[in-house]
Amino acid sequence: MDDAEIRERLDGLDGWELDGTVIRRDFDRGDFKGSVEFLNAITPVAEEMNHHPDIEISWKTVTVSLTSHSEGGLTENDFVLAGKIDALA
Repeated sequence: MDDAEIRERLDGLDGWELDGTVIRRDFDRGDFKGSVEFLNAITPVAEEMNHHPDIEISWKTVTVSLTSHSEGGLTENDFVLAGKIDALA
């Protein structure tokens, strides 16, 4: 994706930020249990797409980072998965 397309797609997502070749968002899940439950909700969606985010849990915060490692940057799949993760939140 070129820079203009990335910016356009990013404008359609709430809370996601561009960091180099990655889009990233923090989700406040209230507590550790909520964070783990959110991770468990993301897993089948990512598996179904065969597109796996980098995920960090820090007590009540889940940070999701998306990029297409095999493509060396952002692709349509990253934005589709971001939208699906938003729907779970």
